[in-house]
Amino acid sequence: MSKPKIGLLGLMTDGYEVTFPGIVARQEAYARELVETLSPVVDVDFPGAGLNRESIEEKVRYFNQQDLDGILIVLLAYSQGSYLLRALQNNRLPLALAVIQPDSEVLDDFVELDLTVNQGIHGAQDNSNVIVRNGFKCQFFAGERHSQRLLDFVEDFGYAARTYRKLRGMKVGVIGRMPGMGDILNDDMAFFSSIGPEICHDTIGSVYTRMETITKAEIDAQIEKDHATFQMDPKLSYESHAEAVKMYLGFKKYLEEKGFGAFTAHFDVFGDDGKRFHQLPLYAASQLMADGYGYAAEGDFICASMVAAAHSLGEGGGNFTEMYMMDFAKKAIIFCHAGEGNWATHRTDIQPRLIDRYLGEGGLENPPTIMFTPRVGPSTLTSLAPMEGKKFRLVTAKGEILPKSDLTGCEMPYIFWRPDCGVETCVENWLRNGGTHHEVISLGDVRRRWKMLCDMWGVEYAEV
Repeated sequence: MSKPKIGLLGLMTDGYEVTFPGIVARQEAYARELVETLSPVVDVDFPGAGLNRESIEEKVRYFNQQDLDGILIVLLAYSQGSYLLRALQNNRLPLALAVIQPDSEVLDDFVELDLTVNQGIHGAQDNSNVIVRNGFKCQFFAGERHSQRLLDFVEDFGYAARTYRKLRGMKVGVIGRMPGMGDILNDDMAFFSSIGPEICHDTIGSVYTRMETITKAEIDAQIEKDHATFQMDPKLSYESHAEAVKMYLGFKKYLEEKGFGAFTAHFDVFGDDGKRFHQLPLYAASQLMADGYGYAAEGDFICASMVAAAHSLGEGGGNFTEMYMMDFAKKAIIFCHAGEGNWATHRTDIQPRLIDRYLGEGGLENPPTIMFTPRVGPSTLTSLAPMEGKKFRLVTAKGEILPKSDLTGCEMPYIFWRPDCGVETCVENWLRNGGTHHEVISLGDVRRRWKMLCDMWGVEYAEV
């Protein structure tokens, strides 16, 4: 995954140049040092210091014309806050402001120039007041410029900003919806307005027509790739495998041609369609999540969008899943669904398997299913829950994916997940906050990235 790209808006007033000739060049050199410092986590575009209202507006306009994810504001010295107002009124990119300075200590031999080049803190306060009082969303940081804290903050901001922009330009394909499933119901326009993705309702025929264009050569090439990737079930027939691959490639062509970044399909549409479909697209869903698409079952476009967001937030991507059962002996919860999962997150010490498995749901033939467990370690559980009217709440919890992967009778990819707050507290507070039954598990601790994203959306953040 490529690094996020941000613009560095370095601010200082041009009036200092008269008193301290060369100060602008000095502080721009300091800003270029900062670009290098941040280069391990983000790509930074610094077009020079913003010295007055006109040049600040020019810099922000330039950032919006580039393919950037966000803007990081740094005070190179003092700069008047009001000069930022018009620039931000015309800005579309997420914002962060970092209070940092060239030096970490006030030395005994400092003169006025030394204090001046380090006095960005009160310019930051002036500009932050303008940002806050005018309702612009912004992430804030204060600390040393060589600290790991700064790198972590900018990295988190960069990934959150990129995800915000990605979702604002994303479309989600929706094929059917399960009747009566309350927590997936939502106002499409409210979601489009607040979260970003456009909801595009479609029919399964759009997928089928593209499945019919898939050639045997394409199918055989994917089957050969699967044999090199997965531990193959000897019971899996060529015909069943080929049908699963045909659905996968048909869905992929459908998503590519429609320009969808995520999709959801209700299982009943496949069985109810008649004789055109022979199995449910579990293999297709798993492969497409591994390809980077968002996915959820039963017409849940909200969760499908959050899976796409989890991919974009980094640290290895996300899995669509559900809580199935509390395990008090292991102090964990087992997660799984009908057989879909992002196998790209699998444990590298255990080869994923492709199995032939029975599934009564839908009344169709056995669907080939990719079996795996995700990488062990810290992870983040997430649900974007629709609330009253146009409101949303992001419910999160931090936990750990356990190494257990030896259930002999389970033919669905599953996750044993231990919440840091405890099983009882996690489930009770999940219910209390209205968390949905479709969830996303992201690899790594990405809570701050989700929290920043919520602030950009104007959505409530709740951590259980």
